[in-house]
Amino acid sequence: MKRILVAEDNDSNYMLMNYILKKDYEFFRAKNGQEAVEKALAEKPDLVLMDIKMPVMDGLEAARAIKAQAPDLPIIVLTANAFDSDRVAAREAGCDDFLSKPVNAALCLQTIKKYIGV
Repeated sequence: MKRILVAEDNDSNYMLMNYILKKDYEFFRAKNGQEAVEKALAEKPDLVLMDIKMPVMDGLEAARAIKAQAPDLPIIVLTANAFDSDRVAAREAGCDDFLSKPVNAALCLQTIKKYIGV
C-alpha cells in the first residue's frame, strides 16, 4: 500500500485527510514543517500532502528542504490561500501540485492518483 505523509498542524484538517485517505493509503502525520522534513527523509513516503501555514517551519520552506534531498518525491500543497501568487510560490518551492482548502475529497484522491496511483 502506498504511504503518504500528511504535514498538517490543525487536528480537524488532519481528521478530514484521515477520512479521505483511510481506504486507499497508509498515512502518517507531521505537525510542523521541521517534523515534515525529518519524517519525509527518514520514512520515505510515496507522496507528501503539505499545509503551507505551520509552526516551526512553514510548508514552502519544508518543501524546499525535502526537494533538495528527495527531488522525485511528489509534494502536493494543501492551503486555504488560493491566490495565484500562492500557486506560483508553491511551484517555486518545488511543489508538484496545489489543492485549496476546504479539500474536495474526490479532487484530492484524483490528484494523488495522478502521482502515485492507488
